Amino acid sequence: MSKNGTGFDLALPERDAKIPSYLWLYGALRAEILEGRLRPGVRLPATRDLARQYSLSRGTIVNAFEQLQSEGYVEGAVGSGTFVTKVLPEELLKVRSDALAQPPRKSKNARRVLSNYGRRVEHLTGYEQRRFRAFRANVPAMDLFPMDLWTQLTSRRLRRLSADLLLGCEALGYRPLREALADYLNASRGVKCTADQLVIVSGMQEALDLAARLFVNPGDTVAVENPGYVGAVATFEAAGAKIAAVPLDNEGVCVKDARMRGARLVYVTPAHQFPLGINMSLCRRLDLLAWARKNSAMIFEDDYDSEYRYSGRPVPALQGLDCSGQVIFASSLSKVMFPALRLGYMVVAPDLVDYFAAAKSVATSHSALLEQAVLCDFIQEGHFGRHIRRMRGIYSERLQVLLNETQKHLKGLLEISAVEAGLQTVGWLREGMNGMAAAKAASARGVEVVPLSKYARAPFSCVWPSREGVRREGLQLGFAAIDEKEIRRGVQELATALEQLCRVKRTMKRGRAAKTAEG
Repeated sequence: MSKNGTGFDLALPERDAKIPSYLWLYGALRAEILEGRLRPGVRLPATRDLARQYSLSRGTIVNAFEQLQSEGYVEGAVGSGTFVTKVLPEELLKVRSDALAQPPRKSKNARRVLSNYGRRVEHLTGYEQRRFRAFRANVPAMDLFPMDLWTQLTSRRLRRLSADLLLGCEALGYRPLREALADYLNASRGVKCTADQLVIVSGMQEALDLAARLFVNPGDTVAVENPGYVGAVATFEAAGAKIAAVPLDNEGVCVKDARMRGARLVYVTPAHQFPLGINMSLCRRLDLLAWARKNSAMIFEDDYDSEYRYSGRPVPALQGLDCSGQVIFASSLSKVMFPALRLGYMVVAPDLVDYFAAAKSVATSHSALLEQAVLCDFIQEGHFGRHIRRMRGIYSERLQVLLNETQKHLKGLLEISAVEAGLQTVGWLREGMNGMAAAKAASARGVEVVPLSKYARAPFSCVWPSREGVRREGLQLGFAAIDEKEIRRGVQELATALEQLCRVKRTMKRGRAAKTAEG
Protein backbone atom coordinates (compact mmCIF):
# COMPACT_ATOMS: atom_id res chain seq x y z
CA MET A 1 0.00 0.00 0.00
CA SER A 2 1.33 3.42 -0.90
CA LYS A 3 2.25 5.62 2.03
CA ASN A 4 1.61 8.85 0.12
CA GLY A 5 -0.83 11.13 1.90
CA THR A 6 -2.37 14.47 1.23
CA GLY A 7 0.22 16.14 3.45
CA PHE A 8 -2.28 18.94 4.15
CA ASP A 9 -5.14 19.67 6.49
CA LEU A 10 -8.49 18.80 4.92
CA ALA A 11 -10.83 21.68 4.14
CA LEU A 12 -14.21 20.11 4.99
CA PRO A 13 -17.58 21.91 4.84
CA GLU A 14 -18.93 23.64 7.94
CA ARG A 15 -20.51 21.37 10.55
CA ASP A 16 -24.26 21.30 11.01
CA ALA A 17 -25.02 21.35 14.76
CA LYS A 18 -28.20 19.28 14.19
CA ILE A 19 -26.20 16.32 12.79
CA PRO A 20 -24.12 14.04 15.03
CA SER A 21 -20.41 14.76 14.66
CA TYR A 22 -19.44 11.32 13.37
CA LEU A 23 -22.19 11.45 10.67
CA TRP A 24 -21.07 14.90 9.58
CA LEU A 25 -17.46 13.73 9.30
CA TYR A 26 -18.49 10.54 7.51
CA GLY A 27 -20.59 12.48 4.97
CA ALA A 28 -17.92 15.10 4.39
CA LEU A 29 -15.18 12.52 3.76
CA ARG A 30 -17.49 10.47 1.53
CA ALA A 31 -18.23 13.54 -0.59
CA GLU A 32 -14.52 14.34 -0.87
CA ILE A 33 -13.88 10.79 -2.13
CA LEU A 34 -16.77 10.72 -4.63
CA GLU A 35 -15.94 14.15 -6.07
CA GLY A 36 -12.32 13.16 -6.63
CA ARG A 37 -10.63 15.53 -4.21
CA LEU A 38 -9.44 12.52 -2.23
CA ARG A 39 -8.13 10.19 -4.94
CA PRO A 40 -7.92 6.38 -4.76
CA GLY A 41 -4.81 5.29 -2.83
CA VAL A 42 -4.42 8.56 -0.93
CA ARG A 43 -3.78 8.26 2.81
CA LEU A 44 -6.22 10.10 5.07
CA PRO A 45 -4.90 12.33 7.86
CA ALA A 46 -4.22 10.62 11.18
CA THR A 47 -7.14 10.48 13.64
CA ARG A 48 -5.28 12.67 16.15
CA ASP A 49 -4.69 15.33 13.45
CA LEU A 50 -8.36 15.41 12.44
CA ALA A 51 -9.43 15.48 16.08
CA ARG A 52 -7.19 18.50 16.74
CA GLN A 53 -8.22 20.33 13.55
CA TYR A 54 -12.00 20.00 14.08
CA SER A 55 -12.08 19.79 17.91
CA LEU A 56 -13.55 16.27 17.89
CA SER A 57 -12.82 13.26 20.05
CA ARG A 58 -10.73 10.47 18.54
CA GLY A 59 -13.64 8.13 19.16
CA THR A 60 -15.79 10.25 16.82
CA ILE A 61 -13.07 10.06 14.12
CA VAL A 62 -12.73 6.29 14.55
CA ASN A 63 -16.53 5.81 14.22
CA ALA A 64 -16.61 7.80 10.97
CA PHE A 65 -13.61 5.86 9.56
CA GLU A 66 -15.21 2.51 10.49
CA GLN A 67 -18.44 3.49 8.70
CA LEU A 68 -16.49 4.46 5.56
CA GLN A 69 -14.53 1.21 5.71
CA SER A 70 -17.64 -0.91 6.09
CA GLU A 71 -19.08 0.67 2.93
CA GLY A 72 -15.88 0.14 0.93
CA TYR A 73 -14.64 3.72 0.68
CA VAL A 74 -11.47 3.30 2.75
CA GLU A 75 -9.24 0.52 3.96
CA GLY A 76 -6.77 0.35 6.81
CA ALA A 77 -3.29 -1.08 7.00
CA VAL A 78 -1.71 -1.74 10.38
CA GLY A 79 1.11 0.69 11.00
CA SER A 80 0.43 2.59 7.79
CA GLY A 81 -2.82 4.42 8.29
CA THR A 82 -6.16 4.67 6.48
CA PHE A 83 -6.35 4.93 2.67
CA VAL A 84 -9.00 5.61 0.09
CA THR A 85 -9.70 2.29 -1.64
CA LYS A 86 -8.28 1.79 -5.11
CA VAL A 87 -11.65 0.55 -6.39
CA LEU A 88 -14.75 2.28 -5.04
CA PRO A 89 -18.17 0.57 -4.77
CA GLU A 90 -19.53 -0.17 -8.25
CA GLU A 91 -22.82 1.67 -7.90
CA LEU A 92 -21.08 4.81 -6.74
CA LEU A 93 -18.51 4.61 -9.50
CA LYS A 94 -21.34 4.38 -12.04
CA VAL A 95 -23.03 7.48 -10.68
CA ARG A 96 -19.78 9.42 -10.78
CA SER A 97 -18.89 8.21 -14.28
CA ASP A 98 -22.29 9.26 -15.61
CA ALA A 99 -21.88 12.66 -14.05
CA LEU A 100 -18.45 13.09 -15.52
CA ALA A 101 -19.64 11.97 -18.95
CA GLN A 102 -21.86 15.03 -19.21
CA PRO A 103 -19.95 18.04 -20.56
CA PRO A 104 -20.21 21.21 -18.52
CA ARG A 105 -23.01 23.45 -19.65
CA LYS A 106 -21.93 26.55 -21.46
CA SER A 107 -23.97 29.68 -21.78
CA LYS A 108 -24.71 30.66 -25.36
CA ASN A 109 -23.65 34.21 -24.57
CA ALA A 110 -20.37 33.30 -22.82
CA ARG A 111 -17.21 34.36 -24.65
CA ARG A 112 -13.65 35.25 -23.77
CA VAL A 113 -12.72 38.89 -24.09
CA LEU A 114 -8.95 39.06 -24.51
CA SER A 115 -6.75 42.13 -24.53
CA ASN A 116 -5.03 43.19 -27.72
CA TYR A 117 -1.87 41.60 -26.35
CA GLY A 118 -3.72 38.34 -25.67
CA ARG A 119 -4.89 38.20 -29.27
CA ARG A 120 -1.44 39.00 -30.67
CA VAL A 121 0.84 36.80 -28.57
CA GLU A 122 1.81 33.43 -30.06
CA HIS A 123 3.33 30.37 -28.41
CA LEU A 124 7.10 30.17 -28.83
CA THR A 125 8.34 26.60 -29.17
CA GLY A 126 10.93 25.59 -26.59
CA TYR A 127 13.43 22.73 -26.43
CA GLU A 128 12.02 19.30 -27.28
CA GLN A 129 12.89 16.29 -25.15
CA ARG A 130 14.21 13.90 -27.77
CA ARG A 131 17.41 12.04 -28.59
CA PHE A 132 20.16 14.21 -30.00
CA ARG A 133 21.17 13.41 -33.55
CA ALA A 134 22.98 15.12 -36.39
CA PHE A 135 22.62 18.08 -36.90
CA ARG A 136 20.51 19.44 -34.09
CA ALA A 137 21.22 23.17 -33.83
CA ASN A 138 21.16 25.80 -31.08
CA VAL A 139 22.02 23.48 -28.18
CA PRO A 140 25.31 22.86 -26.33
CA ALA A 141 26.86 19.52 -25.46
CA MET A 142 24.94 19.07 -22.22
CA ASP A 143 26.46 15.64 -21.57
CA LEU A 144 29.84 17.38 -21.14
CA PHE A 145 28.67 19.94 -18.62
CA PRO A 146 30.34 19.40 -15.21
CA MET A 147 27.10 18.48 -13.48
CA ASP A 148 28.85 16.82 -10.51
CA LEU A 149 30.63 20.10 -9.81
CA TRP A 150 27.40 22.07 -10.21
CA THR A 151 25.70 19.66 -7.79
CA GLN A 152 28.50 20.13 -5.24
CA LEU A 153 28.24 23.90 -5.44
CA THR A 154 24.46 23.71 -5.06
CA SER A 155 24.71 21.36 -2.08
CA ARG A 156 27.24 23.64 -0.42
CA ARG A 157 24.97 26.64 -0.89
CA LEU A 158 22.02 24.71 0.55
CA ARG A 159 24.01 23.59 3.59
CA ARG A 160 25.02 27.19 4.29
CA LEU A 161 21.66 28.68 3.40
CA SER A 162 21.15 32.00 5.16
CA ALA A 163 18.03 33.91 6.05
CA ASP A 164 19.12 36.64 3.62
CA LEU A 165 19.14 34.18 0.72
CA LEU A 166 15.70 32.90 1.71
CA LEU A 167 14.39 36.45 1.94
CA GLY A 168 15.23 37.34 -1.68
CA CYS A 169 17.12 40.15 -3.33
CA GLU A 170 16.61 43.40 -5.17
CA ALA A 171 14.94 43.40 -8.58
CA LEU A 172 18.22 43.90 -10.43
CA GLY A 173 19.52 40.57 -9.11
CA TYR A 174 22.01 39.08 -6.66
CA ARG A 175 24.68 41.73 -6.15
CA PRO A 176 27.73 39.37 -5.98
CA LEU A 177 26.67 37.74 -9.27
CA ARG A 178 26.30 41.13 -10.95
CA GLU A 179 29.80 42.05 -9.77
CA ALA A 180 31.24 38.78 -11.11
CA LEU A 181 29.52 39.22 -14.47
CA ALA A 182 30.65 42.85 -14.73
CA ASP A 183 34.27 41.73 -14.27
CA TYR A 184 33.84 39.04 -16.93
CA LEU A 185 32.18 41.35 -19.46
CA ASN A 186 34.72 44.14 -19.05
CA ALA A 187 37.65 41.75 -19.45
CA SER A 188 36.35 39.30 -22.08
CA ARG A 189 33.71 41.07 -24.12
CA GLY A 190 34.87 44.67 -24.25
CA VAL A 191 31.70 45.82 -22.47
CA LYS A 192 31.95 49.03 -20.46
CA CYS A 193 29.85 48.61 -17.32
CA THR A 194 29.67 48.39 -13.56
CA ALA A 195 27.61 45.99 -11.47
CA ASP A 196 25.06 48.78 -10.99
CA GLN A 197 24.20 48.60 -14.71
CA LEU A 198 23.49 44.87 -14.78
CA VAL A 199 20.02 43.36 -14.62
CA ILE A 200 19.73 39.60 -14.02
CA VAL A 201 16.90 38.11 -16.08
CA SER A 202 15.49 34.63 -16.66
CA GLY A 203 16.90 34.48 -20.19
CA MET A 204 16.84 36.27 -23.51
CA GLN A 205 13.06 36.24 -23.82
CA GLU A 206 12.60 38.19 -20.59
CA ALA A 207 15.30 40.64 -21.66
CA LEU A 208 13.46 41.23 -24.94
CA ASP A 209 10.14 41.56 -23.15
CA LEU A 210 11.47 44.17 -20.73
CA ALA A 211 12.99 46.19 -23.57
CA ALA A 212 9.74 46.00 -25.54
CA ARG A 213 7.70 47.17 -22.54
CA LEU A 214 9.98 50.16 -21.94
CA PHE A 215 10.67 51.31 -25.50
CA VAL A 216 7.91 50.06 -27.80
CA ASN A 217 4.34 51.33 -28.01
CA PRO A 218 1.72 49.64 -30.21
CA GLY A 219 2.27 50.83 -33.76
CA ASP A 220 5.97 51.66 -33.32
CA THR A 221 8.44 50.21 -35.82
CA VAL A 222 11.08 47.72 -34.67
CA ALA A 223 13.82 46.78 -37.14
CA VAL A 224 15.09 43.18 -37.07
CA GLU A 225 17.65 41.24 -39.08
CA ASN A 226 16.25 39.17 -41.92
CA PRO A 227 16.69 36.24 -41.58
CA GLY A 228 16.84 36.45 -37.82
CA TYR A 229 15.76 35.18 -34.42
CA VAL A 230 12.03 34.39 -34.40
CA GLY A 231 11.84 34.78 -30.61
CA ALA A 232 12.66 38.47 -30.91
CA VAL A 233 10.05 38.98 -33.62
CA ALA A 234 7.41 37.17 -31.52
CA THR A 235 8.11 39.42 -28.53
CA PHE A 236 7.94 42.66 -30.48
CA GLU A 237 4.83 41.62 -32.38
CA ALA A 238 3.10 40.73 -29.11
CA ALA A 239 3.90 44.26 -27.94
CA GLY A 240 2.07 45.59 -31.00
CA ALA A 241 5.14 46.68 -32.96
CA LYS A 242 5.36 46.88 -36.73
CA ILE A 243 8.25 44.68 -37.83
CA ALA A 244 10.72 46.04 -40.39
CA ALA A 245 12.66 43.06 -41.77
CA VAL A 246 16.03 44.51 -42.80
CA PRO A 247 18.31 42.56 -45.18
CA LEU A 248 21.91 41.58 -44.47
CA ASP A 249 25.12 41.60 -46.47
CA ASN A 250 28.52 40.15 -45.64
CA GLU A 251 29.14 42.95 -43.08
CA GLY A 252 25.87 42.57 -41.20
CA VAL A 253 22.56 44.43 -41.14
CA CYS A 254 22.14 46.97 -43.95
CA VAL A 255 21.89 50.20 -41.95
CA LYS A 256 21.18 52.36 -45.01
CA ASP A 257 18.22 50.24 -46.12
CA ALA A 258 14.96 52.19 -46.41
CA ARG A 259 13.22 49.77 -44.03
CA MET A 260 15.27 51.21 -41.15
CA ARG A 261 13.45 54.52 -41.48
CA GLY A 262 11.39 55.44 -38.42
CA ALA A 263 12.46 52.47 -36.27
CA ARG A 264 12.28 53.08 -32.51
CA LEU A 265 14.33 49.99 -31.70
CA VAL A 266 16.76 47.83 -33.70
CA TYR A 267 17.47 44.20 -32.76
CA VAL A 268 20.86 42.84 -33.89
CA THR A 269 23.21 39.91 -33.20
CA PRO A 270 26.55 41.49 -34.16
CA ALA A 271 28.98 38.99 -32.57
CA HIS A 272 27.58 36.02 -34.48
CA GLN A 273 24.51 36.78 -36.56
CA PHE A 274 21.70 34.31 -36.11
CA PRO A 275 21.28 32.23 -38.23
CA LEU A 276 23.87 33.17 -40.91
CA GLY A 277 26.88 33.47 -38.59
CA ILE A 278 28.06 36.86 -39.94
CA ASN A 279 30.36 38.89 -37.70
CA MET A 280 29.27 42.52 -38.05
CA SER A 281 32.25 44.55 -39.25
CA LEU A 282 33.65 47.39 -37.17
CA CYS A 283 32.71 49.88 -39.88
CA ARG A 284 29.10 48.64 -39.90
CA ARG A 285 28.94 48.80 -36.11
CA LEU A 286 30.00 52.43 -36.16
CA ASP A 287 27.44 53.16 -38.90
CA LEU A 288 24.69 51.59 -36.80
CA LEU A 289 25.66 53.60 -33.72
CA ALA A 290 25.71 56.82 -35.75
CA TRP A 291 22.27 55.98 -37.20
CA ALA A 292 20.86 55.35 -33.69
CA ARG A 293 22.18 58.68 -32.38
CA LYS A 294 20.81 60.59 -35.37
CA ASN A 295 17.36 58.97 -35.09
CA SER A 296 17.13 58.81 -31.26
CA ALA A 297 16.62 55.05 -31.51
CA MET A 298 17.67 52.23 -29.16
CA ILE A 299 19.75 49.22 -30.19
CA PHE A 300 19.17 45.81 -28.60
CA GLU A 301 22.46 43.88 -28.87
CA ASP A 302 21.92 40.15 -28.45
CA ASP A 303 25.42 38.81 -27.74
CA TYR A 304 24.55 35.47 -29.29
CA ASP A 305 27.19 32.69 -29.13
CA SER A 306 30.03 35.17 -28.58
CA GLU A 307 31.87 32.89 -26.12
CA TYR A 308 32.76 30.28 -28.73
CA ARG A 309 35.06 31.82 -31.34
CA TYR A 310 37.32 29.53 -33.39
CA SER A 311 39.11 31.91 -35.77
CA GLY A 312 39.68 35.58 -36.35
CA ARG A 313 40.13 38.29 -33.74
CA PRO A 314 37.14 38.96 -31.48
CA VAL A 315 35.44 42.28 -32.21
CA PRO A 316 34.52 44.34 -29.13
CA ALA A 317 30.85 44.40 -28.21
CA LEU A 318 28.75 47.08 -29.85
CA GLN A 319 28.00 48.38 -26.35
CA GLY A 320 31.72 48.99 -25.77
CA LEU A 321 31.76 51.39 -28.73
CA ASP A 322 28.65 53.25 -27.63
CA CYS A 323 29.24 56.70 -26.16
CA SER A 324 25.62 57.81 -25.88
CA GLY A 325 24.00 54.97 -23.90
CA GLN A 326 21.74 53.79 -26.71
CA VAL A 327 22.77 50.12 -26.68
CA ILE A 328 21.03 47.54 -24.50
CA PHE A 329 23.47 44.62 -24.22
CA ALA A 330 21.95 41.23 -23.37
CA SER A 331 22.99 37.59 -23.28
CA SER A 332 21.63 34.27 -22.10
CA LEU A 333 23.61 31.55 -20.32
CA SER A 334 21.58 28.69 -21.82
CA LYS A 335 24.17 27.97 -24.55
CA VAL A 336 27.24 28.34 -22.31
CA MET A 337 25.83 26.34 -19.41
CA PHE A 338 22.60 24.38 -20.06
CA PRO A 339 19.13 25.39 -21.35
CA ALA A 340 17.29 24.63 -18.10
CA LEU A 341 19.36 27.30 -16.31
CA ARG A 342 16.96 30.18 -16.88
CA LEU A 343 19.42 32.99 -16.23
CA GLY A 344 20.75 35.78 -18.40
CA TYR A 345 21.77 39.38 -18.01
CA MET A 346 21.34 42.84 -19.48
CA VAL A 347 23.64 45.87 -19.38
CA VAL A 348 21.78 49.16 -19.61
CA ALA A 349 22.81 52.82 -19.49
CA PRO A 350 22.98 54.28 -15.95
CA ASP A 351 19.99 56.56 -16.52
CA LEU A 352 17.85 53.56 -17.53
CA VAL A 353 18.63 51.32 -14.54
CA ASP A 354 15.71 52.50 -12.41
CA TYR A 355 13.25 51.97 -15.26
CA PHE A 356 14.41 48.39 -15.84
CA ALA A 357 14.41 47.70 -12.09
CA ALA A 358 10.82 48.93 -11.85
CA ALA A 359 9.68 46.83 -14.83
CA LYS A 360 11.47 43.77 -13.46
CA SER A 361 9.96 44.25 -9.98
CA VAL A 362 6.45 44.32 -11.43
CA ALA A 363 7.00 41.32 -13.71
CA THR A 364 8.91 38.78 -11.59
CA SER A 365 10.30 40.61 -8.53
CA HIS A 366 13.68 38.94 -9.16
CA SER A 367 15.12 35.85 -10.83
CA ALA A 368 15.60 32.57 -8.92
CA LEU A 369 18.02 33.48 -6.14
CA LEU A 370 19.52 30.08 -5.31
CA GLU A 371 20.57 29.54 -8.93
CA GLN A 372 22.02 33.05 -9.02
CA ALA A 373 24.12 32.30 -5.93
CA VAL A 374 25.38 28.97 -7.33
CA LEU A 375 26.24 30.58 -10.67
CA CYS A 376 28.11 33.30 -8.78
CA ASP A 377 30.25 30.63 -7.08
CA PHE A 378 30.78 28.88 -10.41
CA ILE A 379 32.16 32.10 -11.92
CA GLN A 380 34.15 33.39 -8.95
CA GLU A 381 35.94 30.06 -8.39
CA GLY A 382 37.14 29.95 -12.01
CA HIS A 383 34.94 27.10 -13.22
CA PHE A 384 33.10 29.29 -15.73
CA GLY A 385 36.26 30.30 -17.59
CA ARG A 386 37.64 26.75 -17.56
CA HIS A 387 34.36 25.35 -18.87
CA ILE A 388 34.28 27.82 -21.77
CA ARG A 389 37.91 27.07 -22.71
CA ARG A 390 37.30 23.31 -22.58
CA MET A 391 34.12 23.45 -24.64
CA ARG A 392 35.70 25.81 -27.18
CA GLY A 393 38.37 23.18 -27.84
CA ILE A 394 35.83 20.35 -28.16
CA TYR A 395 33.50 22.34 -30.42
CA SER A 396 36.43 23.39 -32.61
CA GLU A 397 37.37 19.71 -33.11
CA ARG A 398 33.78 18.79 -33.97
CA LEU A 399 33.55 21.66 -36.42
CA GLN A 400 36.71 20.48 -38.15
CA VAL A 401 35.26 16.97 -38.48
CA LEU A 402 32.12 18.46 -40.03
CA LEU A 403 34.15 20.52 -42.51
CA ASN A 404 36.32 17.53 -43.49
CA GLU A 405 33.36 15.17 -43.91
CA THR A 406 31.29 17.62 -45.96
CA GLN A 407 34.25 18.17 -48.25
CA LYS A 408 34.42 14.40 -48.82
CA HIS A 409 30.74 13.54 -49.17
CA LEU A 410 28.77 16.70 -49.93
CA LYS A 411 30.91 18.46 -52.50
CA GLY A 412 28.66 19.93 -55.17
CA LEU A 413 25.59 19.40 -53.01
CA LEU A 414 26.21 21.58 -49.97
CA GLU A 415 28.82 24.29 -49.36
CA ILE A 416 29.61 25.09 -45.73
CA SER A 417 30.08 28.79 -45.09
CA ALA A 418 33.13 30.14 -43.27
CA VAL A 419 32.63 29.58 -39.54
CA GLU A 420 34.24 31.85 -36.95
CA ALA A 421 32.04 31.24 -33.92
CA GLY A 422 28.95 29.55 -32.48
CA LEU A 423 27.34 26.15 -32.09
CA GLN A 424 26.11 25.74 -35.68
CA THR A 425 26.85 26.79 -39.22
CA VAL A 426 25.08 27.28 -42.54
CA GLY A 427 25.33 25.02 -45.58
CA TRP A 428 24.36 26.50 -48.96
CA LEU A 429 22.48 24.12 -51.22
CA ARG A 430 23.10 23.54 -54.89
CA GLU A 431 21.42 26.08 -57.14
CA GLY A 432 17.71 25.39 -57.55
CA MET A 433 17.44 23.01 -54.58
CA ASN A 434 14.59 23.77 -52.16
CA GLY A 435 15.46 24.11 -48.47
CA MET A 436 12.19 22.72 -47.12
CA ALA A 437 12.38 19.70 -49.44
CA ALA A 438 16.00 19.10 -48.40
CA ALA A 439 15.10 19.23 -44.70
CA LYS A 440 12.24 16.77 -45.22
CA ALA A 441 14.45 14.36 -47.18
CA ALA A 442 17.12 14.56 -44.46
CA SER A 443 14.58 13.92 -41.70
CA ALA A 444 13.50 10.72 -43.45
CA ARG A 445 17.07 9.49 -42.99
CA GLY A 446 17.36 10.48 -39.33
CA VAL A 447 19.08 13.83 -39.83
CA GLU A 448 17.92 17.19 -38.45
CA VAL A 449 18.60 20.32 -40.49
CA VAL A 450 16.72 23.61 -40.41
CA PRO A 451 15.95 25.48 -43.65
CA LEU A 452 16.82 29.17 -43.43
CA SER A 453 13.29 29.96 -44.58
CA LYS A 454 12.19 29.18 -41.01
CA TYR A 455 13.97 32.34 -39.86
CA ALA A 456 13.07 34.61 -42.77
CA ARG A 457 10.29 37.11 -43.38
CA ALA A 458 8.96 38.60 -46.58
CA PRO A 459 10.22 40.27 -48.71
CA PHE A 460 13.38 38.22 -48.07
CA SER A 461 13.44 35.27 -50.48
CA CYS A 462 15.26 32.84 -48.18
CA VAL A 463 18.37 32.76 -50.37
CA TRP A 464 21.82 34.28 -50.16
CA PRO A 465 24.09 35.51 -52.94
CA SER A 466 27.25 33.43 -53.37
CA ARG A 467 30.53 34.83 -54.63
CA GLU A 468 29.56 33.85 -58.16
CA GLY A 469 26.30 35.75 -57.89
CA VAL A 470 24.20 32.54 -57.87
CA ARG A 471 21.36 32.71 -55.37
CA ARG A 472 20.88 29.55 -53.31
CA GLU A 473 18.84 28.39 -50.34
CA GLY A 474 20.55 27.20 -47.18
CA LEU A 475 20.33 24.85 -44.21
CA GLN A 476 21.37 25.37 -40.61
CA LEU A 477 23.53 22.54 -39.21
CA GLY A 478 24.46 22.20 -35.55
CA PHE A 479 27.70 20.46 -34.57
CA ALA A 480 28.24 21.26 -30.87
CA ALA A 481 25.79 18.83 -29.26
CA ILE A 482 26.82 15.67 -31.17
CA ASP A 483 30.01 13.63 -31.15
CA GLU A 484 32.33 12.95 -34.08
CA LYS A 485 30.80 9.54 -34.86
CA GLU A 486 27.32 11.05 -35.18
CA ILE A 487 28.66 13.90 -37.31
CA ARG A 488 30.15 11.40 -39.78
CA ARG A 489 26.92 9.40 -39.90
CA GLY A 490 24.90 12.57 -40.38
CA VAL A 491 27.02 13.81 -43.28
CA GLN A 492 26.74 10.50 -45.11
CA GLU A 493 22.98 10.28 -44.61
CA LEU A 494 22.52 13.92 -45.64
CA ALA A 495 24.57 13.29 -48.78
CA THR A 496 22.34 10.33 -49.65
CA ALA A 497 19.19 12.39 -49.05
CA LEU A 498 20.36 15.30 -51.21
CA GLU A 499 21.53 13.01 -54.01
CA GLN A 500 18.12 11.34 -54.06
CA LEU A 501 16.46 14.75 -54.16
CA CYS A 502 18.61 15.75 -57.14
CA ARG A 503 17.74 12.53 -58.99
CA VAL A 504 14.02 13.12 -58.43
CA LYS A 505 14.38 16.67 -59.69
CA ARG A 506 16.26 15.54 -62.81
CA THR A 507 13.62 12.90 -63.53
CA MET A 508 10.83 15.45 -63.20
CA LYS A 509 12.71 17.89 -65.42
CA ARG A 510 13.16 15.24 -68.13
CA GLY A 511 9.48 14.38 -67.89
CA ARG A 512 8.45 18.00 -68.38
CA ALA A 513 10.86 18.32 -71.30
CA ALA A 514 9.39 15.20 -72.91
CA LYS A 515 5.85 16.53 -72.57
CA THR A 516 6.91 19.83 -74.10
CA ALA A 517 8.50 18.01 -77.03
CA GLU A 518 5.37 15.93 -77.60
CA GLY A 519 3.23 19.06 -77.51
